[in-house]
Parts: sequence; structure tokens; C-alpha cells
Amino acid sequence: MFKKILIANRGEIACRVIKSARKMGIQTVAVYSEADRNALHVDLADEAVCIGPAPSKESYLVMDKIIAACKQTGAEAVHPGYGFLSENEEFSRRLEDEGIVFIGPKHYSVGKMGDKIESKKLAMEAGVNTIPGYNDAIAGPDEAVEIARTIGYPVMIKASAGGGGKGLRVAYNDKEAHEGFASCVNEARNSFGDDRVFIEKFVVEPRHIEIQVLGDAHGNVVYLHERECSIQRRHQKVIEEAPSPFLDPATRKAMGEQAVALAKAVDYQSAGTVEFVVGADKSFYFLEMNTRLQVEHPVTEMITGLDLVEWMIRIAAGERLPFGQQEVRRDGWAI
Repeated sequence: MFKKILIANRGEIACRVIKSARKMGIQTVAVYSEADRNALHVDLADEAVCIGPAPSKESYLVMDKIIAACKQTGAEAVHPGYGFLSENEEFSRRLEDEGIVFIGPKHYSVGKMGDKIESKKLAMEAGVNTIPGYNDAIAGPDEAVEIARTIGYPVMIKASAGGGGKGLRVAYNDKEAHEGFASCVNEARNSFGDDRVFIEKFVVEPRHIEIQVLGDAHGNVVYLHERECSIQRRHQKVIEEAPSPFLDPATRKAMGEQAVALAKAVDYQSAGTVEFVVGADKSFYFLEMNTRLQVEHPVTEMITGLDLVEWMIRIAAGERLPFGQQEVRRDGWAI
């Protein structure tokens, strides 16, 4: 086990990592910008190193300064927290090159899951449900109708370069698909100078439900059930709860197993989250994978009794998960 770790973050998450490290008897190093000199995480850590001026691009995002702080203090590993460099493939690779352990997934797992198109291809290869769609060039409205029939109504017609709700139509039948395609192409050309349009299944009454996974370096991966985060504002999660009031045991198990299959496909070693969109009929489709600890991780800790930060550290130190899927408990409810 590590004797000393550095936390490449600040605020609540840095305090959270220090709490688990202290419980495990591991010394901690905080880093701070000049503006955060009197922050709580600096007080809580055993040592602290100033890494530059207030702007994060001159301090918390500068890899060289974090690596230098590790060498200066003798920290053997780095926990990135969330945000900042937590999902930066280059950062984890550079730490590895310097002989410092990154407390998180391997750089190749981060790279594969960070690319939206690549991750969707990998998901399909791993047998994970992805939103049915057609991403190639569509010749005209008649072909759009054929594709929509193949996918199954309702469908969403979207401009490739779209945004802000422009170049987006939902079609429930052939007539709407024909007209929607034509108007989408025109709107896309006028708004974005790019008339490429694609079609995908429209998920009715969608819910946003994510599965927490945990994998070690010995090929063991388990899912720690779900968190529902459908209540959002401007696509930002407002409320997270576990378990989801919507899922039944069969859907929960199927989603968990697909999340594990995806994690195994990229040799995932750490805590991670696989996000799904779930329809009113309980059909579910892969959205993306977050290759880090999430802000809302305590919701899962409350119902499973597992300390996710502790397990990230143990896995990074090469320990094997001592429990299988059957031993993962789900007690009570957390919000």
C-alpha cells in the first residue's frame, strides 16, 4: 500500500480523498493555488505545496507542476478527484512514465471512452445497447423515410453540426419524416453551413440512469447498482437518487451486466460510471462512460456501504476486489 499520495484537486473532493486516505493510514499532500492558500484541504493534508497563481490554467491544470510536487514530497501516487485533469489521458500516461501511480483507470481506457464515436463502436462490439440510428449520408427525403421505417418510429432527425435546438425534428410517421428531413436539411445549411443530417431512434419520456462500476487489475468487475439523475436543469444534474424509483430488478440487472461488459472491453481498473438513457418502456441505451469518480458518488456509498475512494486507492495499489457481484448489497435509499 502507498505511504503517501498527492491530491491534484481542491475543495470538497480534496477533503473527501484526504478523509479516506487518513482512515487507511496514508499520508496526504495537498496542492493549492495562491488564492487557495487558506482553503480547508490545505489544513487537512499532512503537507501542502503551492503550484502557482489563482487561474487554474496556471496551477491545477499544469501537469509539470503536479509532477514536480510529487517528486518534491515523495508522493507515490496521485488522486485526481473530479474535473481538472481527472479525465486527461495524457496526464495519466505522463505520471506512469515518471513512475507515479495514477489513482484511476489506465490511460488507454480513458482514451477509448473519451471519444464519443469510438466509445459507441466499442459499446456495440461489447453487446451494449446503443441508440439505433443511421450516421451515413442520406440521399433525400424518400431515403429518410426508408431509414426511419427500419429504425422504427418515433425518430429524431438531427443536423450533424446542430446545436441550440436548430436542425432538429421528431417524426412519428412517414409524412413527418419526409417533411422533417427536408426542413432539417435547409435549416442546417442556413444555420451551420453544413447540410449533413442523421437519424436516430427518439426515446419517449427519457430518463437518465447511470451505473456505478468498480474494476481491479485482475479482471474482476462489479456494478454497484444505479443512480437516477433525470431531474436536470440545462442538462446539468440537480437531483441524484439511488436506487431509481423507475427500475425493476430485471432491468437493473440487465443494465448492470452491460455496464460490466463495457468496462471489461476496455480493461477498466478503478471506479467509473456508465450512463444510459432509459425509455418509458424500460428500453435502455448507452450514452457515455465517465472515467473518474463522480460528484454524486456518496449516494452509491450510502446504499452499498462501500467507500469508493478507498477502493480506488486499493485497486491502484494492485489489490484484488475481495467481493463478487452477489456480495454487493443494496440497503435503503439515498438522495
